[in-house]
Amino acid sequence: MAQLRIALAQTNPVVGDIAGNADMLVEWTRRAAGRGAHLVVFPEMFLTGYPAEDLVLRSSFVEASITALSKTATRLADEGLGDLPVVVGYLDRADLAPRVGQPKGAPLDAVALLHEGRVVTKSAKHHLPNYGVFDEYRYFVRGDRLPIFRLHGVDVAVAVCEDLWQDGGPVSVVAEAGAGLLVVPNGSPYETNKDDVRLELCARRAREAGCALAYVNMVGGQDELVFDGDSLVVDASGELVARAPQFEEDLFVTDLELPEGTGEPGESRHDAHDGTVITVERVLLSAAPVEPYEPETPVVAERLDDLAEIYQALVLGVRDYVRKNGFRSVILGLSGGIDSALVATIAADAIGPERVHVVLMPSRYSSDHSITDAEELVRRQGVHSQMVPIADIVAAFEKEIELHGLAAENLQARVRGMLLMSLSNEHGHLVLTTGNKSELATGYSTLYGDSAGGFAPIKDVLKSVVWKLAEWRNAQPGRPPIPENSITKEPSAELRPDQRDTDSLPPYDVLDRLLRDYVEGDMGRDELVAAGHDPELVTKIIRLVDQAEYKRRQYPPGPKITPKNFGRDRRLPITTRWRERL
Repeated sequence: MAQLRIALAQTNPVVGDIAGNADMLVEWTRRAAGRGAHLVVFPEMFLTGYPAEDLVLRSSFVEASITALSKTATRLADEGLGDLPVVVGYLDRADLAPRVGQPKGAPLDAVALLHEGRVVTKSAKHHLPNYGVFDEYRYFVRGDRLPIFRLHGVDVAVAVCEDLWQDGGPVSVVAEAGAGLLVVPNGSPYETNKDDVRLELCARRAREAGCALAYVNMVGGQDELVFDGDSLVVDASGELVARAPQFEEDLFVTDLELPEGTGEPGESRHDAHDGTVITVERVLLSAAPVEPYEPETPVVAERLDDLAEIYQALVLGVRDYVRKNGFRSVILGLSGGIDSALVATIAADAIGPERVHVVLMPSRYSSDHSITDAEELVRRQGVHSQMVPIADIVAAFEKEIELHGLAAENLQARVRGMLLMSLSNEHGHLVLTTGNKSELATGYSTLYGDSAGGFAPIKDVLKSVVWKLAEWRNAQPGRPPIPENSITKEPSAELRPDQRDTDSLPPYDVLDRLLRDYVEGDMGRDELVAAGHDPELVTKIIRLVDQAEYKRRQYPPGPKITPKNFGRDRRLPITTRWRERL
């Protein structure tokens, strides 16, 4: 057996910041060297950031990635880090003639091994995911190589993300080709109810491959996606050896005892058991094992509970959207209700209360407790606040145009949206909208009113979960940031006298169960009724959800936390005559 110390760089790259990501690679490699690592592995598409979407179809972007890879290899050697092998994801291109149906330029979701100032070997993701938030057949062509490099006597194989999730392909070849360690760079986003599927997957693939497996995942927010880290290492029997924390960057160092490799350098072709052939490329870096040393105690970070996971995902999503898009501060309307209270709290936890601005905009229908609850939150959290009563502004509009019913109610929301956007223009704040998923689903929001803004922190959070998150946050150490009355009082938009959400919607615990099945489960009417939902309510809610599609298409992006969010996941036509049989 031979010893190997691997460093998994659970890092947060920025899409498009190739130079900045390269700087990060050098810095984290230096840190890994300082920890005595023999190998450092970065996540999928690290140099370009992930997902880069249609940027990968630009030849200039692809060329910048390829150039940066070569320059980074040279730079590592120039800075005395060339002896430490680095596995890193980047964007490459395949040498394929253009053809109809092939992504422009034949881009590759690639991975490379850097050592002693050069790119030693490279390969690309073989299985291209085309479900959920992924549509990689649009962007990439398939890779067909499995690199195996001998490092200090150990044969190390490299596969990329989805190659681990699908049967066949490079991972299926590892067992017959022989390797002591399989490293897998990933860009795997967070979602609720994933349980521990990653650990189960890694354990199964390690047993199939007959070798230890190191899974490194990126961390951070990228538009709607949140990557949660949770990198891990399992041994050849699938037993967990070490695990990194969730939702934070970490240089995750683990010592392993691995079998010495026996294969000879060169290339061989293997049946990939998915109708394709994989070329195995063996490379020799160093044949002799390292001198025996005292291993570090492996770290297994404690996993968060379900509500803690969701909350941390929302905080990270807001923090990175603000930071990566160059905003210095955020602004939102604070009504005293639970939704805006939770959004303000998330924002304060994400970027600090000193960078959060809230505006209280009472109307003639606002209750006294709405104002006092909002003011109490401001006192507890120390965010910046200002009061802008809107009654006179609304009255000025009403002098010029005659509005009734819903149109008159929505005018109030649109005045508030206009004020927030004006303050955003004046001071450079990012406007945070405060609508939740239950409201978005049923159209219970005002277009160009409470839907106006730049980022929507809780757009993928059902109302019943909003309350749970508020209670969870208040239960954490320190003074509860959200006034209890904001949590316990009956929700109301306060756009007419004595208005309650239940005037238009069923109780949220009932509504949310139905929305999960219809929106996230894609059940039709008959399936919903068979699942136990009230037939009349099914008819009403389906109609509301379907009619609100045009509103949702114009809603700001927000962090995806559920298996199917409004945005990247659930994509329905606005113009359609299909209706469920009602």
